[in-house]
Amino acid sequence: MHLRRRVDSLGSHLLECSASFGRLGQSNWVCNSMAIKIENQYQGKLPRNALANVESGLGSVPREHLRGVERLRVVDRITEPRARMAAKGTDLPGLYHPRQGAQGAWFEVAIAPLTSADKPFHKRIIPRLSFKGNVAAVIFSLVGQHYYFTLRHSVKRGQVEPAVRAYVEKQLKAWNEQQHKFRAKLFKPLQPTLERWSRSLAKRAAAEKKKSG
Repeated sequence: MHLRRRVDSLGSHLLECSASFGRLGQSNWVCNSMAIKIENQYQGKLPRNALANVESGLGSVPREHLRGVERLRVVDRITEPRARMAAKGTDLPGLYHPRQGAQGAWFEVAIAPLTSADKPFHKRIIPRLSFKGNVAAVIFSLVGQHYYFTLRHSVKRGQVEPAVRAYVEKQLKAWNEQQHKFRAKLFKPLQPTLERWSRSLAKRAAAEKKKSG
C-alpha cells in the first residue's frame, strides 16, 4: 500500500510535465550506460552511490524501452518554467524531455526533492534511507513515459498515465527481487558462520536458564 501511494505520487507529478522546452546548458559527461550518457550537474555532494543507483535503474529495464533516449542528467532541482508551472510550484523528482527535431529524448532526475534537502534533519532521515528505491521509481516513470509516448502507439493519450503507473509497479517489483537476490548471494558465504553463532547463543541461553532454575 505504501509503495502504491509512493508510485502514484511520483507518477502524478512526473506525468503533469511530459514535455520541456528551452536551451540546454553545458553538460559534464560522467559515464555511459547502454549508450545513454549520465551527466552529473548536481551542485554539491551526491548521496552515497547515487550514480550507481541511476545506472542500476537504467540497467534493469528492457534495452528496447530506452531506444531513442540520449542521456540522463542529474540535477539539484527541475528548473524548466513550464514544468514548474504545471506542477504548481511543487519540486518535481524528474522530468521527461521528448525528442525535438534532431535532438533525442532525455531525462532529468532531481536529487533535492528525493532527499528533502531543504527540510530539517529529522525529516531527511526517511527520504535518505529510501533514496535508492525512490531513484529507481523516478527512472522507471521516465522510461515508462518514453515507452508509451513514443514506442507504444497503440496506447491512447488518455490511457498513458495508468499505463505508466502499472509499468513503474511492474519494474519496481522486478528490481526489488533482483536486489534481494544480490543480497542473498552476498550473505550466502556468511550463512554457516551465522548459524553456528546462533546455535552457540541458544546453548548459552539454555545453560544460563538451567543455572538460574
